[in-house]
Amino acid sequence: MVRKKLELQLLLDAIYAVSGYDFRQYNQQSIMRRVLHRMRISNISTVSRLTELVIHDEEFLRMLLNDFSINVTEMFRNPTFFQAFREEVIPKLRQLPRIRIWHAGCATGEEVYSMAIVLKEEGLIERSIIYATDMNADVLKKAQKGAFPLHKMQAYTKNYLHSGGSEAFSKYYKTDEKYAYFQPCLLENITFAQHNLVTDQSFQEFDVIICRNVLIYFSSDLQIQVHRLFHESLAPNGYLGLGDKETLQFTPLADDYNIVNQTERIYQKK
Repeated sequence: MVRKKLELQLLLDAIYAVSGYDFRQYNQQSIMRRVLHRMRISNISTVSRLTELVIHDEEFLRMLLNDFSINVTEMFRNPTFFQAFREEVIPKLRQLPRIRIWHAGCATGEEVYSMAIVLKEEGLIERSIIYATDMNADVLKKAQKGAFPLHKMQAYTKNYLHSGGSEAFSKYYKTDEKYAYFQPCLLENITFAQHNLVTDQSFQEFDVIICRNVLIYFSSDLQIQVHRLFHESLAPNGYLGLGDKETLQFTPLADDYNIVNQTERIYQKK
């Protein structure tokens, strides 16, 4: 067990040294699962051999970084979150002349397009800008295309309706035999960019920050570090939306927020 921990630490040190991506404070069990997955599919017998490849093979490093990237998402994921956002946050955003939203760890962008649809239906899209960021350049390229597998649209339509959507969801996209392509007008107010929550700093002040089901992969210390980044990046009275298994309660910043909706993990900076 000690040897495995040492091997993993050396691997993560090597990744940081050659790429600048820092996974050393990620949840170690989660990282080890991804390491073992890569070892199985690449027929690699030891973590030490993995470390050698990370140092000497740029393409292998890119694959491993993609393995470590968190890309599990869907449109209107946890629909009750978006319903609560419509009912409890949107009325406050109407009072702002300009709305700045940051989707941190956006993966392939499904939740970003979901937010754009909500803003469009609520008449706020024209004065909103959504910054969608992720550490993974490959998934950002997919997100920018706004093309999602057609077979997922039935589930996404159910999510949309359960989130409070009142239109025909199909009005937002066109299809071919494989993909649904979302309207280019939804992209007009979205800016995609690389940003690493672990190593990068705040880059603007936001009225809303959405980061859902990302922090669960971080150690407690790293979660606190990222929460400090979010707190620094939020405007006074700005809103923070987390995943259903994430919370502010254990952090030193808990008292700096009011709870808007505890069930849906929506908070407002005091």
